[in-house]
Amino acid sequence: MTVTENRLQAPAAPALTHREILEILIGLLAALFTAMLSSTIVSNALPTIIADLEGSQTQYTWVLTGSLLATTVSTPIWGKLSDLMNKKLLVQLAIILFVIGSALAGMAHNVPFLIGARVLQGLAMGGLMALAQAIIGAAIPPRDRGRYSGYMGAVMAVATVSGPLIGGVIVDTSWLGWRWCFYVCVPLAMISLVMLQKYLHLPFTKRQVKMDYLGAILISAAASLPLIWVTFAGQNFAWVSWQSALFVGGTLLLGILAVVVETRAAEPLVPLKVVKERTTALAIVASLAVGVAMFGSALFLGQYFQIARGYSPTEAGLLTIPMMLGSFLGSVGAGQLISRFGKWKRYIVAGGILLVIGLVVLGTIDHTTPYWYVGLGMLAMGLGMGMMMQNLVLAVQNTVDVSQIGASSASVAFFRSLGGAVGVSVLGAILATRVKDLLIQGLLAGPGGAAAVRKLQEGGTGSTSLLDVNHLPPQLAELVRQSYGDATGRIFLIAAACGLVSLIAVLFIKEVPLRRTVAKLDVEELVGD
Repeated sequence: MTVTENRLQAPAAPALTHREILEILIGLLAALFTAMLSSTIVSNALPTIIADLEGSQTQYTWVLTGSLLATTVSTPIWGKLSDLMNKKLLVQLAIILFVIGSALAGMAHNVPFLIGARVLQGLAMGGLMALAQAIIGAAIPPRDRGRYSGYMGAVMAVATVSGPLIGGVIVDTSWLGWRWCFYVCVPLAMISLVMLQKYLHLPFTKRQVKMDYLGAILISAAASLPLIWVTFAGQNFAWVSWQSALFVGGTLLLGILAVVVETRAAEPLVPLKVVKERTTALAIVASLAVGVAMFGSALFLGQYFQIARGYSPTEAGLLTIPMMLGSFLGSVGAGQLISRFGKWKRYIVAGGILLVIGLVVLGTIDHTTPYWYVGLGMLAMGLGMGMMMQNLVLAVQNTVDVSQIGASSASVAFFRSLGGAVGVSVLGAILATRVKDLLIQGLLAGPGGAAAVRKLQEGGTGSTSLLDVNHLPPQLAELVRQSYGDATGRIFLIAAACGLVSLIAVLFIKEVPLRRTVAKLDVEELVGD
């Protein structure tokens, strides 16, 4: 037997048992569930929160955007740190930050304080998303990782979809109050902290920490500008204006500078060698559309059921169960099949097809669409999200060594969050514009149309009062319901176009057999020796 053969057959580090992996996963998934829940639980509760704290429409937007922005910009930083430092210490730090942010948000006495607490929550959530992927990648070989990644994908999907339901129940329960939308996350986070302290034990090779601070600043700034732009464009200034040109130009300039810095950095925050690899690049493109579907579905469907169809927050949450069920079945089912047969591309492609089908179905709904039809679209979209979300990360992790597992996983999560945040903001702006146009058309078609339009515009067509349909005059309330119901389909059609791009990207991903080792063995290098 040659030296090379000896090296190829060298015994690997002892593999964790199924029970040991599940013990780690319980703590990780509990933390991840609470983090994802915190990003969606306020969607149905936010009108009540802003009214109680006497906030403005801009502040309303920033309670959501601030958290998404912090999550997006911090994800690659946490991911890189996980390759350089002890993953257990980092995930515990992220959980502690999340608990502090949740407690502060529950105690908020004004909206700026609440936004600050949400930013802290977002920073912690970025860490939990990146570190959960990195820990699974460091503990489980890709060949066996599918079913465990499926559990994670199911938890993320269920948390994303069930958040509005839980928030609606809390708001509708008078003796709890909206502050429990934040307090409810604390106990589960503390349980996860205890579980991880007891069961998480990963081998750690101490390395000299060389953090790419300049790259972190440039990437964070480049990711922040588009989010800030889509928040204010269309309200404070026109989409086509010199202000928009400055935002877009600034984003491009910072992006180019970030690429230059990452190319020369000793320990790049986003390793361009990995990102340029075909599988990673295509997975990033596909993840952008998944992000739009994942973050946008709960927000816009919840709004559709409440405003256009007149359901309560709790009922709106219950009506999204088909999407929750689809996400769970798609994620767990695909993960189990991947672990059993070792093939993964077919499930990602099938997920892409189902995602497009679901979005196209939802793109045809209006204020009179029967629920079974909407439910069918939600089920297909949920299945597609579940089959794609975690398996795209798995495909990327299979191409890199364990020493780069954190940065590579975080890169996919970063672009998924960025695509979701920017996409949701843009789709929200398109929805608002379409609703305004339909309202004006409806008012002009009725008696005294011109005067009614002037009166509505003086009151601000984008004001929060229009969303409080139950307190509007009956004729105007019915028109608002019809406008929101008829406008919602358009944004899902736009999302379907993004889903088609995602499907094309995964069709070109090359399927590489899943390895059975955590570390990557480069056979060519060994033979060369």
